[in-house]
Amino acid sequence: MSPVRHGKVAGTEPSAASSAHTGAPSAPGAARSPSDTSSAPDASPRAPSGSTCARLPAQAPAPAAPAAVQHRLASWVTDLALLHELGERLARTCELADALHEVLRAGAGLIGARRGLLVLEPGDGLGPDTSVGLGLGRSDLGALETVPRMGAETTGHQDLLHGPGLAPRHREVALQLGLAASFCAPLVPGTRAALGSAVWFYDEPAAPAGQRFHLVDRYLRLAAEHVARCLELDRARRTAATVAAELLPPRLPRVPGVRTAVRHTAGPHGGGDWYDVLPLPEGAFGLTVGGVTGAGPGAVAAMGRLRASLRAYAVMEGEDPVAVLSDLELLLRTAEPARSATALFVHAGPLPGGGHRLALAGAGHCPPLLVGERRCEFVETSLSAPLNMLSCWEAPGVELRTRPGESLLLFTDGLLHRTGEPADRAFALLRAAAEHAPRSVRRDPELLADHVTRALLPDGRDRADDPEDLVLLAACFD
Repeated sequence: MSPVRHGKVAGTEPSAASSAHTGAPSAPGAARSPSDTSSAPDASPRAPSGSTCARLPAQAPAPAAPAAVQHRLASWVTDLALLHELGERLARTCELADALHEVLRAGAGLIGARRGLLVLEPGDGLGPDTSVGLGLGRSDLGALETVPRMGAETTGHQDLLHGPGLAPRHREVALQLGLAASFCAPLVPGTRAALGSAVWFYDEPAAPAGQRFHLVDRYLRLAAEHVARCLELDRARRTAATVAAELLPPRLPRVPGVRTAVRHTAGPHGGGDWYDVLPLPEGAFGLTVGGVTGAGPGAVAAMGRLRASLRAYAVMEGEDPVAVLSDLELLLRTAEPARSATALFVHAGPLPGGGHRLALAGAGHCPPLLVGERRCEFVETSLSAPLNMLSCWEAPGVELRTRPGESLLLFTDGLLHRTGEPADRAFALLRAAAEHAPRSVRRDPELLADHVTRALLPDGRDRADDPEDLVLLAACFD
């Protein structure tokens, strides 16, 4: 009886012909291979005792995966690693503008484009409406703004030179900027209204491959959620900044005998620094700067309440700055027991022979700087603790006289902190900047404020996003 032949299975090779386990005797005198005489116990089923049946063949190893499957798995792993890397880079952005630029750069790398435009137009109508470009100049962005947006709500590729359904303005701008094709995709968070759309441009008639098409679609789903969070944070910051600005005077009042100017920059989270110029009876006026501890909407609201109260106290007893700050401390202790504040108040009244008499008091605040032809010195008013820091607040008052042409600089500690220098070094820099200012600058509050700000904070550091508020109030006495 001949051996049974096994058919070929896909992905395997047929084993060598062997006897079926039917108990058929092997040929007499057949030689036994070394494997047949192996001493491995119970390595394979054996025939009953007294039988000469051959052992069953060993199980064949598992077939290797085809090369196409391995290549596809490797491609998936590479795509997942790329999405993970791009997601980490996007997650490191905190500002809305940085997030939009990162989305534009990442999308361009995914689909192989060199230029792009992202238009932010939140569907809830609350703004902000803005646009950012990649590889596009100001004139290029201006030209693209004149093109009517078509198909921005769907993802797709478009031939800008020969595609059907395009307005003549599309082709005109495409030829002007050297654009041959575009790929557009919307930014739509999962449960919110659309945020806008992104479009990338090709210099030649090209389109992203199918795999890249799905990859950029997955990335934009992730990016839309992150941009939505950055948008909410940006709106909250803008709201806090608007409230803080409305709680401060939009412009300083005109007061006979003095000219004033102010430089104010709030921190990104909204701070509690204030400034004010108050016209008072009998030709007098008051100058004040101060700050509430903390940041955010709570500090801004507390600052507004303290500033309004100080104005009332100044009208009632402004000639005694110590009494004004004592009343303010009592209010803070009663209404804001968990907060402290620093403050400086100056009462200025005209003298019969010219000049002004100044009465000052400070509560843990930076001393003002008096600048003139013959002197440039700090007026020490910081011999007391901040308001609501001690059980009983007391402070000495200071009186001095100013000559016509002299100036007084009032500021908050943010001006010093933004220099990045130690306190004593920052005070020395401030005094040197004011002392070496030209005479024409010292007599003009606007020029003096700009000069001091640029000297202490060059390269636009006065406008940088620093956690410290900045206030500089300059008053030039006539």
